Amino acid sequence: MNGEELILITGATGFLGVQVVHKLLDRYPAATLALLIRDRADQSSQQRADSIVPPSQRSRVQVYSGDVSLPNCGLDAATYDRLSAETTRVIHSAATVRFDHSLDEARRINVEGTRRVLDFAATARQLRSFAYVGTAYVAGERTGLIRESELAVGQSYRNTYEQTKAEAETLVQSRLGSIPGVVLRPSIIVGDSRTGVTSSFKMMYWPLKIYARRLWRTVPGFPDAVLDIVPVDFVASAVVRLALDESAFGRTVHLCAGPHGSATIQQIATRAAEFFDAPEARYVDPKLFFAAIRPLLFLSLWGRKRRVLRDGRAYRDYFTMRMQFDTSNAEHLLAPAGLCPPPVLDYLDRLFHYCVESDWGRKQVSIQ
Repeated sequence: MNGEELILITGATGFLGVQVVHKLLDRYPAATLALLIRDRADQSSQQRADSIVPPSQRSRVQVYSGDVSLPNCGLDAATYDRLSAETTRVIHSAATVRFDHSLDEARRINVEGTRRVLDFAATARQLRSFAYVGTAYVAGERTGLIRESELAVGQSYRNTYEQTKAEAETLVQSRLGSIPGVVLRPSIIVGDSRTGVTSSFKMMYWPLKIYARRLWRTVPGFPDAVLDIVPVDFVASAVVRLALDESAFGRTVHLCAGPHGSATIQQIATRAAEFFDAPEARYVDPKLFFAAIRPLLFLSLWGRKRRVLRDGRAYRDYFTMRMQFDTSNAEHLLAPAGLCPPPVLDYLDRLFHYCVESDWGRKQVSIQ
């Protein structure tokens, strides 16, 4: 990093964003961060920033109340102009990751929000780089090996999240000719590989919790379905490095476990059965389950098991995936810096242990 830097970050209070902020502050002591954060009804943007930035580092952080889904990202004209004059880099990770948004709502945040951040970057007179944090699941319902150079190949999507992230990435790709930047595609982000710590108990954690608590053991999916997960410490380190690496500009990079590091549903379930001393999972053809078995169960079950049936619909397609993510660009760009994702099975028990110690996020845990 050369000269003074003002790095604008969206999505700074998200699970990944918090770690990106911490790593930028640690790695680049001369840089100043500008955090674009939405006010909440119960918490101002400044209060939200104070909850993630250590007191000793707050002098290096500027906080702006804004929202990427609003015109000019919710900034007044004077602030917008000043930021565009001073910003040297943009890391855009703000998005809705909900699967149940309507298409219009998901587009308002993920596509139009990205368009507004790109428009801002185009006006930034000192801009050196733009890093867009997308998702590997823009691949939608494809199977086989997904290459980093591929995006729209006629695939369908499981939900509005995947579709709108693909649309947003298409928009970013169309601007990379005029804006120096990189597209980063993480797969499913989980807790820290060394400590297991996570602040987000979504995605893999939800089915894991109901299995560990013996509420459910039937998997409407295939034992050989591939689950590509990556720890947040790896993804944050990779984002920080690639956002400032000129050799990455113009490329798309899969931040994924890849063919050599991912695991199957059966491998993960077997490890979970051992750790939680739970009965082995049972696998049912998903078409049969959702067409015939689930409707009957929904009529006969009540209470927590019925809620499991209801809430589990959002995750059903992720038990059937038979695709792998090529990581050639990631290996080429990150391996020289000693950055590579650990194989899933190498740190899985640490994730499980933190789930138990924290009671699935309900208790504070002291990490040594």
